[in-house]
Parts: sequence; C-alpha cells; structure tokens
Amino acid sequence: MLVVNPNSNDVVTRGLDRALAPLARPGIVVECRALAEGPFGIQSQADVEQVALPLRDLVRREAADAYVIACYSDPGLHVCREATDRPVLGIAECGVLTALARADRFGVIAVASRSIPRHLRALRQMGVIDRLAGERALEMTVAETASGTDTLARMIAVGRDLRDRDGAGAVVMGCAGMAVHRRGLEQELGIPVIDPSQAAVAMAIGIVAVA
Repeated sequence: MLVVNPNSNDVVTRGLDRALAPLARPGIVVECRALAEGPFGIQSQADVEQVALPLRDLVRREAADAYVIACYSDPGLHVCREATDRPVLGIAECGVLTALARADRFGVIAVASRSIPRHLRALRQMGVIDRLAGERALEMTVAETASGTDTLARMIAVGRDLRDRDGAGAVVMGCAGMAVHRRGLEQELGIPVIDPSQAAVAMAIGIVAVA
C-alpha cells in the first residue's frame, strides 16, 4: 500500500507511519511517503489543484497494489484513478463512510474555517450531507495540528462541541496531520473518533485481499 502525503511536511508523514503501523500484517507493507513537490500544507483550493498532476505522475511511476491519498481534501483523486487500474482511495471519502458505519450522524474537525466550504462540497457530491451533524474548525495550520503543543486540547474542545451541541455520534478528524491524536481524543469524547487515513488503508487492504 502506497500512502502519499501530498504535502512536503515530514512530520505529518512520520505521524502517518505511527498511526498506520497497527494495520501492518505479514505480506502487507504500508509505505508512507511525502510528495516532494507539494506545499508545506494543503490549506487552500490552490494547494489542492497544485498537487493533482504530481500525484497522478507518482501513481503512474510507482507500482503498488493500492494507493491512498492522505489529505482530507482528496486532491487529485479522480485524475489518479484515471492513471491506474489499481484502487486509489481518498481519506476523506473513506473517513466519512467509516463514520456512517459507526453512527447515524457525524461531525468533522477541520483545520481551519476556510477549508469547510471545500469539505461541504465533497459531502454534497457524496450524497451524505444530510447526515453531517456539523463541522467545526481548530483555526490552526496543518503543521500545527501535527506538532503543536496544544493541538489535542483544542481538538477535545471542538470535539465536545460537535458531540454536545451538534449531536454528532462519531467524529472524523479532518486532516492527516491529526493522526497521532486519535486515541487520546476518543478516550476524552467517549464516542468513535475516525482517523481517515486508518480508514482508507483498512479499506485498501480489504479491497486487495478479495481481488
């Protein structure tokens, strides 16, 4: 499984390595890699568009049984699917689908408010917007979510609002950089917390296993 972090922040990639390690099994190799051409964080529509073709080129160049695009905006997902006959999964799609299997209504923790309209467009395209309880932002950068000292505390506060004010029965972490905080956040909230990168890799393993 080739898991591509579309930004060039190695801290995020190392966090993915740790979060995905429990999914490794004999005969299953999960390789996480940063996109060298990517910005330090995917934080705007321009960033999303910028990495689409480099991601496609990487999929064409690198052989794998499945590919996971580890960014909650699912950049380049469809153009990458055109470039290979192997499965290509986006963590946002997989994270939401996993949340829907765990609860009637879900919430999303976004990095920043400016990313929420982009996420809502994707949910409308998926046809699941009616099951969104709410989406609330940390108002941080991607880099801060991966290495900030108060990130977990801020995620807990936002997660409680999603649970208590919005009625979310499960919470999706809306950035791959949040991966290291999943367990601590779930322990504090007492409801399922979905790391979308784990969700996508678990789906990819299942798809390949029965192919």
